[in-house]
Amino acid sequence: MRTRQTVIYFSPSDRPVPDLISAWMNGKGYPVLHVRDRSVAEATALRMPPLLIVVDADAAGAEGQALCRYLKGDPYTAIVPVAFLSAQHAAGRVRDWFAAGADEVITPLFEPAEQRSRLDVLLLRTERNVAVHPSTRLPGTTEIEREFRRRMENGEQFAVCYADLDHFKEYNDRYSYYDGDRVIFILSRILRDVVKGMCPTDGFVGHIGGDDFIVVLPVARVPEICSEIINVFDNLIPLQYNAQDRRAGYFFGKDRRGQLHRVPLMTLSIGIVTNEHRVFTHPAQVSELATEMKSYAKTLPGSVFVVDRRRGAVEA
Repeated sequence: MRTRQTVIYFSPSDRPVPDLISAWMNGKGYPVLHVRDRSVAEATALRMPPLLIVVDADAAGAEGQALCRYLKGDPYTAIVPVAFLSAQHAAGRVRDWFAAGADEVITPLFEPAEQRSRLDVLLLRTERNVAVHPSTRLPGTTEIEREFRRRMENGEQFAVCYADLDHFKEYNDRYSYYDGDRVIFILSRILRDVVKGMCPTDGFVGHIGGDDFIVVLPVARVPEICSEIINVFDNLIPLQYNAQDRRAGYFFGKDRRGQLHRVPLMTLSIGIVTNEHRVFTHPAQVSELATEMKSYAKTLPGSVFVVDRRRGAVEA
């Protein structure tokens, strides 16, 4: 379903990948992609986050720092570790690389064995990063709560959209957990691509777990973005069924009592809360109301989004 993660080596020059890096990657079986253009590196990282990005700091110069800032500024790629590699150690330049967001700097200050160990530990730290959901690489619950808190502290007006699949369990039971995992991954890409495409600087997408996702948007953008999410979803999801189920628009599944019943194709329910007419003082308040609205949306037929229009104070 997903291609194997690669290591991107960003260097505008035609020099080959340094022996240290190539030997380290070959020893671990990591495929390497030499990228010379910054825009290509950014697009590649957005399309499928690499395992690691190594920047040739000497050849890349300011372009390397700009690439790092761009990647660290996007929640989807911020978790990709970036290591700067230089043939000389200069304290001022090292500070600049870390200020740009570098996760590690490799210079001759360290012996080759220590350089390799630093790369190993860098990947280990990334794998242990519990702020990112492992299956979709989207920010997890810790980062979602941090995003709520950040917007509240900044006094922003925002909308929280809680997206959840309908009839997902029945789909898993009929097909397989592998197919279900693919559907979750597809939904994550729909949410991420639509939000990034339509609201590149003010949108946020997080993955709570399973088939539950959170999208944070400016209030004014909710109708158009949620409508587009649903439109793309309803066009793509039927393709995850076999031809017979797709033509019928349903399949027969068993309920908890073992009785056969018609199971419709999966739909998407989105419950939305905003601080347009309310004041939130804690992320838990946002989460509780968003969950309530999501549950209400799931009682409605088809793929829908429902916005909480109630006014008044929220209980602490």
